[in-house]
Amino acid sequence: MQPIIDITGIRKTYASGLEALQPIDLSIQRGEIFALLGPNGAGKTTLISIICGIANPSAGRISIDGLDIVRDYRQVRQRIGLVPQELAVSMFESVWDTVRFSRSLFGCKPNDDYLSNLLKDLSLWDKKDSHIMALSGGMKRRVLIAKALAHEPSVLFLDEPTAGVDVELRRDMWSMIRKLRHNGVTVILTTHYIEEAEDMADRIGVINKGKIVLVEEKHALMQKLGQKTMTLHLNAPLPEIPAALQEYNLQLSEQGRALIYQYNSADRKEGVAPLLAKVGELNIDYHDLSTKQSSLEEIFVSLVHQPDTHNAEATP
Repeated sequence: MQPIIDITGIRKTYASGLEALQPIDLSIQRGEIFALLGPNGAGKTTLISIICGIANPSAGRISIDGLDIVRDYRQVRQRIGLVPQELAVSMFESVWDTVRFSRSLFGCKPNDDYLSNLLKDLSLWDKKDSHIMALSGGMKRRVLIAKALAHEPSVLFLDEPTAGVDVELRRDMWSMIRKLRHNGVTVILTTHYIEEAEDMADRIGVINKGKIVLVEEKHALMQKLGQKTMTLHLNAPLPEIPAALQEYNLQLSEQGRALIYQYNSADRKEGVAPLLAKVGELNIDYHDLSTKQSSLEEIFVSLVHQPDTHNAEATP
């Protein structure tokens, strides 16, 4: 199946010589939620701005739904909705007038029923006659989403959509994003709340210093790169780790009453079963066993603080 977004060799170099984006190749599949993660200044917003036609690339090409973003600009823009980081609304307009005007900008026929349902889904209906300036920060963020969806785009870009939004509003937003995905909308988001990406995304892309470090299906990423920890809670304390267990990456804690094993599940030479067999041979009794896997946040931190040992070519 042809990807809905196909990015080939995109670069961005400023007149000062700063290379904001190194050559980037990336494909995004129709109907998926794709999370783009990276530290501040990594190039997330620059890449989204280029895809949406706000900034010009120095090299490369991008197609959306088979249309070139330069040659077929008008058709492409009708397919894209963008929720930027900054508030970009007229403070003196009402919510209703703002979304109706946004729809008309794309040449769409009036559809007040659709806009009404959109505002209800975003809990904005009771604020439809309020001026933007009278709304809270979270409500203004919702208006940005309503504007981005007013013309019924097939691709939605969310650039830090929940920045400054309280927990309740954030939860409502993600409920709507799931509904959009269910209806076939492709969602690309950047976020500093990594738990959102862990909860929402189908695939994760990590960008650092203008370069895509890794692109991977979320569960596969956590399986491949997630460090696992198994803790054996012992019946009797151990004074030290037995010599027969020295080949394993073990630690003692809780005054010798807990034996901790850290391993990477992707390494077939390691594993829980051989260790437990050895523990049994040594007559080390334990009353409980617990395991924990690294979170997406821990994986992300390890990726952006390591040299370029991973690349996106294995999973475009």
